[in-house]
Amino acid sequence: MKSKKKIVLAYSGGLDTSIILKWLQENYDAEVICYTANIGQEIDRKKIITNAKKFGVKNIIIKDLKDNFVKDFVYPMIRGHAIYEGVYLLGTSIARPLIAKDQIRVAKKYKAYAVSHGATGKGNDQVRFELGYHYFGPKIKIIAPWRIWKLKSRTDLINYAKKHGIAIPKDKKGAPPFSVDDNLFHTSTEGKVLENPKNSAPEFIFQRTTSPEKAPNKPSFVTINFKKGVVVGRSNLEKNYLHQNY
Repeated sequence: MKSKKKIVLAYSGGLDTSIILKWLQENYDAEVICYTANIGQEIDRKKIITNAKKFGVKNIIIKDLKDNFVKDFVYPMIRGHAIYEGVYLLGTSIARPLIAKDQIRVAKKYKAYAVSHGATGKGNDQVRFELGYHYFGPKIKIIAPWRIWKLKSRTDLINYAKKHGIAIPKDKKGAPPFSVDDNLFHTSTEGKVLENPKNSAPEFIFQRTTSPEKAPNKPSFVTINFKKGVVVGRSNLEKNYLHQNY
């Protein structure tokens, strides 16, 4: 019997990519392979595997790319002082070529005819992913559900999830206050609560920092060790100065 064609989906295990997983199964006569790149974000392996298996996915790949991400992407970016418009440190965008490259590697391994992602049709991420796909797998088909499906709102997604028994987190039942992308290098937050520049960002969106009002009065000192421009070690100091070894 002829085997089914295969699609490799960039899969987080969350609501949106679980909906995409089911939608691909409904609309394409193909086996969906779920692929997750671990680049230091908060990751729940059990949730990813459980949610994918619920829809009969046989191949669930979770690839640890943290070392590769830091050595081959973050460090060269820092050494090159790559800052977008003098402000943005490229924390999200620098990770996309690596994810796309490894997703294409998986697609080639399983002889998949297509790859798919969950980037919306109005953001930069769709461009970042798809340029990577085109470069590393020029002949592969790209399926971008947000540009072609009929689900146009959060309400549509929630209704689709309910119809197909996809778990809906409590914070997803209404309009989301913001969305977060994180990895070893950074956390990026964007969305409705932040869209009016007149408003100060609420303290609860910050996940890796502490406001000056809540920070301890006693300073901390850190020594950072470099070799040929690359960080090779760090340690806390009790002394009242910052020591850097080059």
